[in-house]
Amino acid sequence: MTEADNRLKSLFALDEPPPRDAVFSTAVMEKVMRRRFQEDVALLSVASVAGGGALWAVWPTLQPALVAVSQGLAPALGALALAACAAVILGGRARTALGLEA
Repeated sequence: MTEADNRLKSLFALDEPPPRDAVFSTAVMEKVMRRRFQEDVALLSVASVAGGGALWAVWPTLQPALVAVSQGLAPALGALALAACAAVILGGRARTALGLEA
């Protein structure tokens, strides 16, 4: 290499970003993701307890209404539940198999 090449190389070296420490980056991201996971679990736990408490409070009023409505709608709701399960399990393949999607 010539002297000019060495000077250019040293000049361009000043603009290069510092090398990344993969172990440090992994440790930091692990802590961030662990904190997010703990926050999500805490939020879902609080929401579940609140929903359960609300359902427990209104159940004596809600139960007779559900019994009255379910006698007439049970077959239709069963069919809808079965269709929803089939759609989820098959994904987009059902539309293609039926020719609804090109």
